[in-house]
Amino acid sequence: MPVEPPKIAVLLAAYNGMQWIEEQIASILEQLSVDITIYISVDPSDDGTEAWCEAFAAADSRVILLPPAGRFGGAARNFFRLIRDVDTQGYDAVAFADQDDIWHPDKLLRATQELALQGVDAYSSNVTAFWPNGKKILLDKSQPQVAWDFLFEAAGPGCTYVLSGTLAMSLRQEVSRVWEPLQQVSLHDWYCYAFARSRGFKWFIDRRSSMLYRQHGNNQMGANTGLSSLCQRYSTIHKGWWFKQVRTIALLVGVDEAPFVKRWLKLRRRDLLLLSIQGKQCRRRPRDKFLFFFVCCLTAVAGKKR
Repeated sequence: MPVEPPKIAVLLAAYNGMQWIEEQIASILEQLSVDITIYISVDPSDDGTEAWCEAFAAADSRVILLPPAGRFGGAARNFFRLIRDVDTQGYDAVAFADQDDIWHPDKLLRATQELALQGVDAYSSNVTAFWPNGKKILLDKSQPQVAWDFLFEAAGPGCTYVLSGTLAMSLRQEVSRVWEPLQQVSLHDWYCYAFARSRGFKWFIDRRSSMLYRQHGNNQMGANTGLSSLCQRYSTIHKGWWFKQVRTIALLVGVDEAPFVKRWLKLRRRDLLLLSIQGKQCRRRPRDKFLFFFVCCLTAVAGKKR
C-alpha cells in the first residue's frame, strides 16, 4: 500500500509582508511529498497583507487565515498566538515560517526524514542568507549542542524549526498556561528551543541549508554577520536586554532551581563573574564562547545589576 505523506501544519506570522509573502507561500506550497496546511496570523498591517491573505485563503483550501486578534507588536507574540490558537492535533509535524524567505523544495521532507532517522523531537537547520545585491552567505548554526545553550541562544532561525506532533502539543499546552508572563519573551524561537530542551525533548540541528533567508531593511532579526552586527549584539547585552531574557526564559521553563542556574540567576556582579567561566556549557560556537566570557566580565565590572 502507498505510504501517506507526512501531514504538516505550517504556522506563518505576517506583518506588512506584501513585498515578499507571495513568493514565500509559493515555496511552501511547492514542498515535495508532504501534505501541507498553512495557518497565517497577520499583525494589523497597512500594506494590504490581510486582504491578500484573505483572498488567497478563499482560493486555496491549503491556506487558513486566522481571525484578527489585535496588535501583537512583534513576531514573537504573533507566533505565540499561532502556537496557542492552532489545533495541531492530528498533524505529524508543525513548522514555523516567516513571511519573506524562500524554502528549498525538500525542506519539510528532509526535516521529517531527519526527525525519524535521528530519533529526535525537533529539527532546525543552517540557512543561506541572501541580499538584494545577490550576495549569499551560509549561516552555520549547527555546532554541537551543550548542556545549557538553550538558556542563552536559539537553535538557529525559528523559520527552520519543525517540531514533532507530540512536542507541538506539549508546547501548545504550556504556551496557554504561561500566556501572560510569556509576553515578556522577545524571541519565540529561543523560548521554544528552551522549552523543548528543558523538558528532555531531543533536537537535531542540520548542517545542510534548508532555505534562502532574505535580508532587508525591515528584518526584525537578521543575519548576525560582520563587525557592525557584533557591536549591535554587544550593545543589547550591555544594556541588559539579553540578561533579562535569559532570566525570564529560565523562570518560564522551570530550571531556576537547578544548581547550575541557581548559582548565577540573580545576575549580580559576582554571579556574572562566575557565569563568565561557564561559556563551554552555555554557547555552541567557539567564537560565542569567547564573547560570552568577555560580555559577562565587562557587564560585571560595569557594576550594573541585570
